[in-house]
Amino acid sequence: MDRSVRWKVTAPYSSSMRLAHLILLLLYFHLSSSRSTPASGPPQEDLVEQKCLLRNYTHHSCNKVFCLPWQKCIEGTCICKLPYQCPKDGTPVCATNGRSYPTYCHQKSFECLHPEIKFSNNGTCTAEGKFNVSLIYGNTKREGIVQVKLVDQDEKMFICKNSWSMTEANVACLHLGYPQGARGIKRRFNIPISLRINDTECLHVRCRGVETSLAECTFTKRRTKTPHGLARVVCYTQDADFPTSQSFQCVNGKHIPQEKACDGVNDCGDQSDELCCKECRGTAFHCKSGVCIPNESKCNGEVDCITSEDESDCEEGRQRKIHKGLARSDQGGETEIETEETEMLTPDMNSEIKRIKSLLPKLSCGIKRNTHTRRKRVIGGKPAEMGEYPWQVAIKDSGKITCGGIYIGGCWILTAAHCVRPSRYHNYQVWTALLDWLKPNSELAVQRVSRVIVHEKYNGATYQNDIALIEMRKLPGKKECELPRSIPACVPWSPYLFQPNDSCIVSGWGREKGNQKVYSLRWGEVNLIGNCSQFYPGRYYEKEMQCAGTSDGSIDACKGDSGGPLVCNDINNVTYVWGIVSWGENCGQPEFPGVYTRVANYFDWISYHVGRSLVSQHNV
Repeated sequence: MDRSVRWKVTAPYSSSMRLAHLILLLLYFHLSSSRSTPASGPPQEDLVEQKCLLRNYTHHSCNKVFCLPWQKCIEGTCICKLPYQCPKDGTPVCATNGRSYPTYCHQKSFECLHPEIKFSNNGTCTAEGKFNVSLIYGNTKREGIVQVKLVDQDEKMFICKNSWSMTEANVACLHLGYPQGARGIKRRFNIPISLRINDTECLHVRCRGVETSLAECTFTKRRTKTPHGLARVVCYTQDADFPTSQSFQCVNGKHIPQEKACDGVNDCGDQSDELCCKECRGTAFHCKSGVCIPNESKCNGEVDCITSEDESDCEEGRQRKIHKGLARSDQGGETEIETEETEMLTPDMNSEIKRIKSLLPKLSCGIKRNTHTRRKRVIGGKPAEMGEYPWQVAIKDSGKITCGGIYIGGCWILTAAHCVRPSRYHNYQVWTALLDWLKPNSELAVQRVSRVIVHEKYNGATYQNDIALIEMRKLPGKKECELPRSIPACVPWSPYLFQPNDSCIVSGWGREKGNQKVYSLRWGEVNLIGNCSQFYPGRYYEKEMQCAGTSDGSIDACKGDSGGPLVCNDINNVTYVWGIVSWGENCGQPEFPGVYTRVANYFDWISYHVGRSLVSQHNV
């Protein structure tokens, strides 16, 4: 069933059985789509992808979100870095344990390992006052008007209502020891009439939402002519009298109104209400990965979607900036206020996070030195030109090119497990920058192989885990492999970087229809296909495999393409190796799409063998 022998396979389905199966599927989808829905749009629960919810994604799930600079992505989860792994450049900060740390990243890394040690203030620790948050005039200790005392201020002050949203409220409640954050921000409290509060003197605060202490948020003081009202909060507790029948249950156990899911606001506090969305409510921005983010995060100069489209199609220099004339409403939007003067009272740690990110190592992969006009076909295609697919390699075994491979950096090639055997490593050669193997071009380079690593759970009968690594031999006296004509393709870390119907490219020296030999490198565009079990029932494993093809079967991988790349380009035209040509049936025919090893599922396996710094595009 692999691409080197797929033309020999007899399908277990007859043509009549396959046709009947497809007719039943079409009838089912027709009936499903004909069900009545409200004119105002889809039902509330239809905005949420139920299958995704079962995976319990949160703000620590790096399949969906970027890890913070003091975290790294391991097996789909953001875990703590050790402090020494942080950039050394930065200013000292003080923590609640009275200890100074060389940078904010060092302190947050230490806090990640010891959650009780929280950020206190920027600069070194002194014996002077500490940051304090309290709630007053509430009926219980978990609610009230929010009052803070800043480190270098003598008096406690109130926070303005119009800069207060669920983002800040969740941070404040977390600071006060309520791990599920806030329940709401709109309850009225009985403030003594005798107490006169000049709310034009209140503080404005802005949080990113990832903070564990309100001390990390940015406080400003503005003299205005317009009264604001004061911020208030009710913190969430497990025994809260919240109706659960029509609610969304967060991963952390918190219940929020169903209509609060997929609105771009992190009401849960762990972001689980915004990570499995088919679409978003209101003005929230929908990432291709199924994540809803606030609309103001679009074109703000920082990538929030793992698929990067929130920073695409932005005008030159167009970035939303926090300035003295903007404040947020209760709904998280921004409203114009009349301002006379703005005074920054605390350091901007949000900007510090951005600065730390800029200091993290950058990986150069997936960027070609030239561009090309897209053409069609591997089967029935046109030859590739030099430099079009600089990650494509050929694997030669005992005088014959038997498979393709993908250069991923250093001395490493990714290929299919069925293409190689560890015991035969000395028989293999890796040919890079090859276009036509009958007429070798001058740029061609031949690399010897030092070892082959086949996935330990590869199953030759089912083609599960059909993935292997080839390590090329270094030249004498060299620390690394030098491949001047090759550029590595990026290794994807998340299964949500690309979606069904996305257009990707397959390339190789595989055979044409009719088993006709091909000597030149060819390529073609195919579309990613979801629910491939309908074509290969009982043999397709969604987590480990990816189908791709065209509706008419005119473009496909075939015999000899095995081990080669299925690559997809993101919004910034960065190339990721999304699949490895693995198996299929009946090259170039409708209803028989090619099946590829889904590389994102093996990110940790690859990084374990080649070194995380070689393939980690983010969170090194």
